[in-house]
Amino acid sequence: MPRPDSNSEAAKTVRTVTLGRFSDALLDPEQPTPAGIVGPDGKKADKRFDVYRNNVTVSLVGALAEIYPAVHRLVGDDFFRAMARTYVRSEQPKSPLLFRYGDDFADFLEGFEPAKKLVYLPDVARLERAWLDAFHAADAPPLDPAALAAIAPDELAEQRFKAHPATRVVCSRFAAVSIFSANRSGADLSGIDPAIAEDGLVTRRDFDVEVRTLPEGAAAFLQALVDGNTLGEAAEAAVAVAQKFDLAAAIGAMLEAGAFTAIATKD
Repeated sequence: MPRPDSNSEAAKTVRTVTLGRFSDALLDPEQPTPAGIVGPDGKKADKRFDVYRNNVTVSLVGALAEIYPAVHRLVGDDFFRAMARTYVRSEQPKSPLLFRYGDDFADFLEGFEPAKKLVYLPDVARLERAWLDAFHAADAPPLDPAALAAIAPDELAEQRFKAHPATRVVCSRFAAVSIFSANRSGADLSGIDPAIAEDGLVTRRDFDVEVRTLPEGAAAFLQALVDGNTLGEAAEAAVAVAQKFDLAAAIGAMLEAGAFTAIATKD
């Protein structure tokens, strides 16, 4: 009888189902040891699998604690680890790189009932994720202000900008930027009013990631530019949310922060 083709669709389906069951059981202690998991003596290896399962969970929880240190400190170690375990049970890693784990942790926090009173927590997590992504983003020289100055005034409105790989804009209905910054620096949080809305710009001009609080309208302006809109369109988006938007100040701030790397000519 011929041997089955290991590359057949049926074989691939079996491997996919087997791996799926294994990974699901690996993150859920309520599931039994997958069939076929045996020890060196060929006997069932429930205890060995439980140890391995616990090690995987501990590693993922530890990774989340390192990725989201401000969230970790805000809720305390015991609460964070219990919360992280709940997340780990439902979210498998999508990359072999641990620092990429938990990219939707902020969305999870929005629906995590025990943390509902900390309304700013998801946005603090979004800032932490943006900080980490900026840290690992590719290097790129910031836009030279001289390049912008060389453009004729009547052509400025039609210019588009290429965002730096590290640039992130995070908007919040709460004082997430102040809470994030104070927590990371070890400053006192008692003077911060969580109910004050704040928008933040995350950049990495050189080696250090920086998080800036943006004035009203600046987030809409910068996000419009990041999305590929012209300078004129971005200014209109900013004025729509802040009538007193200062365009000159916003351009100066974006150059100083190194949020963009080049100017693209109009289509």
